This record gives sequence, structure tokens and C-alpha cells, in this order.
Amino acid sequence: MDDSANILAFLDSYTLDNPDDMAMDIAKEFRQRRIERNITREEIAEKSKVALANVIRFEQKGLISLRNLISLAVALEYTAEIKNIFSQPKYSTMEELTQIKKNSGKKRAYKR
Repeated sequence: MDDSANILAFLDSYTLDNPDDMAMDIAKEFRQRRIERNITREEIAEKSKVALANVIRFEQKGLISLRNLISLAVALEYTAEIKNIFSQPKYSTMEELTQIKKNSGKKRAYKR
């Protein structure tokens, strides 16, 4: 892959700010991982205990419940990836980092 393709692939991950687009991208990647392992929709449905209709709807429309998404991730052995989705704080400014550190021990948020 040339440098421009790498850059475009990298930038693509930052342009998916629409939830519907993100859901379809996740569904597309799930389908690719399933196919790479030569697992049929029927087999992944059986292994994950997710109804076949839900697997099909997910792959075609990006629609799935969180519980079913987790079940599919576990079936494909992506447990750590799904478990760690919110494991690290995200920040883009020093002020945000300072606020995160200040609130790290809190159990709830309060209105400002």
C-alpha cells in the first residue's frame, strides 16, 4: 500500500462522526472478519446465540443491540477490544486533561 492510501485510511477513521456511518463501518468490518475466518452467517448466529435475522440486519443496515454486538464480538474473539472501548479517557486539550484528572475519583457528574 502506498503512502497516500495509508494517509487516506488513517484520515477515514476521523471522518466517521455520523452514528449511522459509524454503525455501517463497524458492520462492514465485522462482516470482513467473519468472512476472513470462513464463518457463515448461520454459524456465527449459532456460535453467538444471536438470531440469524439480527446478524443479517446488522451486516446490511448496521442495526444491532449492544448485547448482540457484544455476543458477536465474543464469538469472533474480540472480547478485549469490546471490553476496552471506554477504558481510556479521551481529551484534546490540556484543559480537558486537567478536568479529567480532577474528576477521576468522582462517582457522578454535576451540572455546571
